[in-house]
Amino acid sequence: MAGNEHSASETYECDVLVAGSGCSGMSAAITARHRGLDVLIVEKEPRFGGTTARSGGWLWIPGTSLAKAYGIAETPDQARTYLRHEAGNNFDAARVDAFLSAGPEAVDFFTTKTSLCFDMPLVFPDYHAEAPGGAQGGRSMVTRPFDGRELGDLIKTLGMPLPELTVFGMMLGSGKEIIHFMRVTKSLNSAIYVAKRLSRHLMDVLRYGRGMTLTNGNALAGRLAKSAQDLKIPMWLSSPVRELTVENGTVTGAIVTCEGREVRVRARQGVVLACGGFPHDVERRKKMFPHAPTGHEHFSPGPTGNTGDGLRLAESAGGHVEERLPNAAAWVPVSLTTRKDGSKGVMPHFIDRAKPGVIAVMRDGKRFANEGNSYHDFVQAMIKAAKPGEEIAAYLVCDHKTLRKYGLGCVPPFPMPLGHHLSTGYLMRGDTLEALATKAGIDAKAFAETVKQFNATALLGQDAAFGKGSKAYNRYQGDAMHGPNPCIAPIENGPFYAIKMVTGDLGTYAGIVTDENARALDAEGRVIPGLYAAGNDMASIMGGNYPGAGITLGPALTFGYIAGRHLADSATKRNAA
Repeated sequence: MAGNEHSASETYECDVLVAGSGCSGMSAAITARHRGLDVLIVEKEPRFGGTTARSGGWLWIPGTSLAKAYGIAETPDQARTYLRHEAGNNFDAARVDAFLSAGPEAVDFFTTKTSLCFDMPLVFPDYHAEAPGGAQGGRSMVTRPFDGRELGDLIKTLGMPLPELTVFGMMLGSGKEIIHFMRVTKSLNSAIYVAKRLSRHLMDVLRYGRGMTLTNGNALAGRLAKSAQDLKIPMWLSSPVRELTVENGTVTGAIVTCEGREVRVRARQGVVLACGGFPHDVERRKKMFPHAPTGHEHFSPGPTGNTGDGLRLAESAGGHVEERLPNAAAWVPVSLTTRKDGSKGVMPHFIDRAKPGVIAVMRDGKRFANEGNSYHDFVQAMIKAAKPGEEIAAYLVCDHKTLRKYGLGCVPPFPMPLGHHLSTGYLMRGDTLEALATKAGIDAKAFAETVKQFNATALLGQDAAFGKGSKAYNRYQGDAMHGPNPCIAPIENGPFYAIKMVTGDLGTYAGIVTDENARALDAEGRVIPGLYAAGNDMASIMGGNYPGAGITLGPALTFGYIAGRHLADSATKRNAA
């Protein structure tokens, strides 16, 4: 029994306690509740949704009925081959098989029995589509937009999207909607669409204090919350788990701080840890991120409350954290911005790097990677290219025409103004390449030579140095209207611009070691009875790699479902005994 259990002033009983209100936590809760269990969700923060609420809302799950409806059929063997290639020596056959088997089942359950809905583009290639088992589409799907008004008062406590990924606080959907906004000055249809979307958003803000057309991760969190609400699952906000209670080696619940009171929660069947991993745990970053020796050389756009609570709780009950992965997190290049209210923001660079007329250089003025590659691959190249003892930083560079056409980082395209980003120093400008280099602290001579070499073949749509635009994923993130290569255009006429990028993450990989049923394991590989982990608290099944869009949320939904299913099945067996 935990030593401080006696300090709890009251007791609450349930079948399942879920710590965390993101995709994995709510998935586990909804599944368990649907199968008849009494479930409680507790959330450390005053808002629910966690990392999910500010994510892109994409899920990578092969072999779904949604893909089959589009005529995309594949065997589990194809996806297994791809994941084996991606994970290398860290391939976990049992958990991968569980994911490939339960993933389509989970999608069918959530889309038929709850408020979840997904859309799948016909073509969204895996990030390494050319690798064995890779696919050109049919695995990545995005959450369908959701009307926040369906949540009633609950909408007031939904986590907000990342401000850097909004327009006037408005969340943009993926794909077609972004294209409309980029073409607002070039297409009457796009102009009409944008005007309607903005006016609807403004009316929502005036009436409700926020936009009600939820997209991306906000839609996913909102739809899951509506599903939990329909099942009458209680959710305690501002209620961190202080410690787990353990009896005879079995996790039996937790001490939860709720409204200033210590509540002993008895969980008859088990506890699910879904606390969002450790992106803001400086000490564990110091230990597990080689590029951040003090823990501070790294910046995460994830919620600041994701400080590794789940991992510490698991360790206190004998759980073991995976430390063998080659990458402890899903890397993304980020830029640090100052918002108009003076607060600091972290902007992840997803799609701007692939656009034509954009290249990235290190401080030595030289390119180091295919800018159109996945964010995870790009950061690995960035770390490798950094000189010993130097800050790990790269500079995203373009000319005036490209900046106003596509935008860059937080800087929006024409007709939005640039002044704020120039005045804060976020966006650096020079009339010449040499002037820009001097302002940014880049080797001017080498930089000018790099641009010259890039331009030499750019008009032909070729990148002899790094092959930008040569891969399916590059081309998908480029500009389909631009030819002959959707990712290549010369950098020609000033003024020229640069944004500094540093290392960040989209979530941690090095989580609690679990089995194929999401049960936590100790250092000897033995099951810890009553303890489960999912989402970023669970060690990633991707082996430290990043195979495609949604490889965090796809397993989060699936292993949340697996945990909820296993808890329900175990309860049935226990009751029958």
